[in-house]
Amino acid sequence: MVQAIVRPDKAHDVVVSLEKTGIRAFTRMDLMGHGRQKGIHVGTVHYPEIAKVWFMIVVEDGEVERTVNAIRIVARTGNPGDGKVFVSPVLESRTIRERSRVQTTLDSSSGN
Repeated sequence: MVQAIVRPDKAHDVVVSLEKTGIRAFTRMDLMGHGRQKGIHVGTVHYPEIAKVWFMIVVEDGEVERTVNAIRIVARTGNPGDGKVFVSPVLESRTIRERSRVQTTLDSSSGN
């Protein structure tokens, strides 16, 4: 699973980039949070949390790097607060409608 937290103004670009890469299935969620900078200062006002968009994308192991690159290229501004990308294994998925279970074929040594 590739999870990315990006700036709201970059969310549409991420969607377009993922679709151009052939990835059309993902979950997107609006949220609030802060990173190392612990919010943002605008004049004398401090906002402890700022808006972000969280993407969750499940892809095959061979698609991880392409997915990460599709996100990083369009989400990067070069400024603090650009976001993070996390990659983690998915051991199993279950379809609710069909009550089926899909065991993944992850290589435990791959780390993805």
